Amino acid sequence: MKTLARDRDKAEILHRLQAMRPDSVARWGRMSAHQMVCHASDCLRMATGQKRVSDASTVLERTIVKWIALYAPVRWPPGIATAPEVDQAAAGTRPIDFAADVSELVALIEFVTAARNFERSHPTFGRMSEAAWLRWAYLHMDHHLRQFGA
Repeated sequence: MKTLARDRDKAEILHRLQAMRPDSVARWGRMSAHQMVCHASDCLRMATGQKRVSDASTVLERTIVKWIALYAPVRWPPGIATAPEVDQAAAGTRPIDFAADVSELVALIEFVTAARNFERSHPTFGRMSEAAWLRWAYLHMDHHLRQFGA
């Protein structure tokens, strides 16, 4: 099972991220490649408590949906709703400079994998262990990199 806790899996994500270009075309969804980079950064900020996100979880999502999303051998499908605070069409961080925003995302990935300091609950999945956060971070990055063919 891939996770950002493993150096090999983190290196894969970083390599794929470096393949992103500002004009990469989405296979699904409404975000641009640049917005996706900012969204991924916002989500890592959420995981570490640097960005507040409202709780929208239910008992079903904190139990069954979380287990399926993190551990079932299926890829996340297109069209998963996100919290407004990390939604680039709502209150997410606005793209400024693609190279600088990618560098910021790389720095956040390095910070998350080094510090492993997850201070809040996931807005959908509720409380998660360090291992679950690092698994989620890998899957979230993989989902959006696949969105742009990387």
